[in-house]
Amino acid sequence: MVFSSITFLFFFLPAVLLLNGCSRGRGSNVLLLVASLLFYAWGEGIYLLVMLASILGNFAAGLLIDRCRLTTAGRAALGLGVGLNLVLLGFFKYATFLVDNLNQLLALVGLPAVALAPVHLPIGISFFTFQAISYLMDVHRGTVRAQRNPLDLGLFIALFPQLIAGPIVRYHDIAAEIVRRRVTSVDFAAGAERFIYGLAKKVLLANPLGLVADKIFALPVAELSPALCWLGALCYTFQIYYDFSGYSDMAIGLGRMFGFHFLENFNYPYIAASIRDFWRRWHISLSSWLRDYVYIPLGGNRGGAVRTAANLWAVFFLCGLWHGAAWTFVAWGLFHGFFLVIERSPLGRLLDRLWLPLRHLLTLVVVVAGWVMFRSETLAEALAFLGIMAGFDPVPGGRYPVAMYLDRKILVELALAACLSLPLFPLVRRRGREIIDGFGRPWQHIVAAGAEAGRIALLGTLVYCTWISLAAGVYNPFIYFRF
Repeated sequence: MVFSSITFLFFFLPAVLLLNGCSRGRGSNVLLLVASLLFYAWGEGIYLLVMLASILGNFAAGLLIDRCRLTTAGRAALGLGVGLNLVLLGFFKYATFLVDNLNQLLALVGLPAVALAPVHLPIGISFFTFQAISYLMDVHRGTVRAQRNPLDLGLFIALFPQLIAGPIVRYHDIAAEIVRRRVTSVDFAAGAERFIYGLAKKVLLANPLGLVADKIFALPVAELSPALCWLGALCYTFQIYYDFSGYSDMAIGLGRMFGFHFLENFNYPYIAASIRDFWRRWHISLSSWLRDYVYIPLGGNRGGAVRTAANLWAVFFLCGLWHGAAWTFVAWGLFHGFFLVIERSPLGRLLDRLWLPLRHLLTLVVVVAGWVMFRSETLAEALAFLGIMAGFDPVPGGRYPVAMYLDRKILVELALAACLSLPLFPLVRRRGREIIDGFGRPWQHIVAAGAEAGRIALLGTLVYCTWISLAAGVYNPFIYFRF
């Protein structure tokens, strides 16, 4: 079940909101835990047992770590708990990948292949496993006390708003709200509004642009033109942003509707002036997780230039592998790691002196090239695609005209996607408040009422358009199946 499905929007969510409104105190936690487990079981069935095993295992590990903290036994318990989480993630997500690569090596030396039946990848396992690891690490560091109620820890790990597509929520950020929270009308309204904006991003921008990207990436690479490759790359660049940030908006909005306040996960990443700046703005919950639980423990930037570079490469190797069990994801992670190392070198200091718009452009080119690696099925396909984008056109003009995929509707959607990737909305809101404040008291109320009416009209229009699109059965992929 996904947020942009009819089942979720018109049956599951209204029922849970209604029941939650009738619940009080600890009953709300039990309701949300049951709803979250049902939400997960709807699509994963028997693999719900994997999540339950994770909840029980981390509950026991947290208690043991808390009891023996700062002792050898406590450190051993931490190692065991983190190790079990990684084994769980490694088996379900990487077993097939590892065996496939091992069999290629065995074939080279004439040895028989290793047989392994296909291993199902439980949706969202990367998210809830990383959340569990952060919980154990925070208990070990003394940031939080271990949870004594397994149902409350289960709610933290399984909470359905952020279960399958993030953001990665840390226990200490919502520990107090798990125990005691209050849903106000202001929070509920703000959450519903945020959810609508996120749903509109997903349905009205990410889906149609993703359809074009999928069609182009499915064509034989050698028969593409540079213009068509750039169109496919740009459509995917906007698809993954509006899909991922849209899901984060929906998760944050749902959280507020149930009394939880999740941290922001995106901050206009396509306006970044460097790759470092990009990672401060893109998937903030993952980049901060990797910083706090991998990069800093490895030594961060405290061991000199060579050690810092090695740490960055290690972190972004892990970042790439976290996104999917394929060499294209590893290459994407190392690609970003390479530019982060460059930016910390003397060459990076020269780049910092460039004209700011040029730095924005260079950063965007790097990001788009990285998304080509991320989207491609193989490294060879990615390199061929990038080569054509760079002008190395094996079939001059290609065999597929751009006009086949670039109509007026897609042009409008691309223009909207480009505009909304800029911080124009906060600017308009801030400027609007300044204008309202500049009027005298009688006019302030009139102008403010007009602005409020416009906001409500916009929300109503977005609800209507998304409903029409979903009812029409438009292309509505779930791109986090690898997570």
